[in-house]
Amino acid sequence: MTEVSPVGLLAVDHVGIAVPDLAEAVRFYEETLGGRCVHVERNEEQGVEEAMVAFGDGGTRIQLLAPLSAESTIAKFIGRNGPGLQQLAFTVADITMACESLRAQGLRLLYDAPKRGTSNSRINFVHPKDAGGVLIELVEPA
Repeated sequence: MTEVSPVGLLAVDHVGIAVPDLAEAVRFYEETLGGRCVHVERNEEQGVEEAMVAFGDGGTRIQLLAPLSAESTIAKFIGRNGPGLQQLAFTVADITMACESLRAQGLRLLYDAPKRGTSNSRINFVHPKDAGGVLIELVEPA
C-alpha cells in the first residue's frame, strides 16, 4: 500500500530542467546518459515545448523545458539563471486537496486554480519563496 503524505504527495514525478534547445538536450540525455525520450509535447498555455526522458524502470522522469518565445516563463528563467534545474514535481492524489492543505499552512500557490500540464495532467506550483527557494510543482495525472 502506498503511504500518502498529509498533503497527498505520492512520489517524485519529475525534475524539470530549463534548456534553450530541446533537440540538443534530448540528444544529450539519450546519447550521453542513456535515457529514452518517452513523450514530447508543445504546451502553448505554458509557453514551452517539452520532452520527458525516462531512465531504467522507475517512474520518475526528467522533464526538459524549452521556451516557445522570449516572453515565456522558461525563457525568463534561462535569462536570469542560465539553463538548469527549474523545478521539482510531485505526483499528488488530489490536486484540489493538496492546494487547500498547502494554503491552510500559509503557503502561496502560483495559480488560483490548477492548470493543464503535460499529458492533460492538472498542475499548480508552490511559490519558491515559501519552499526554501525551490519551485515545487504538484501534478495530478489525467
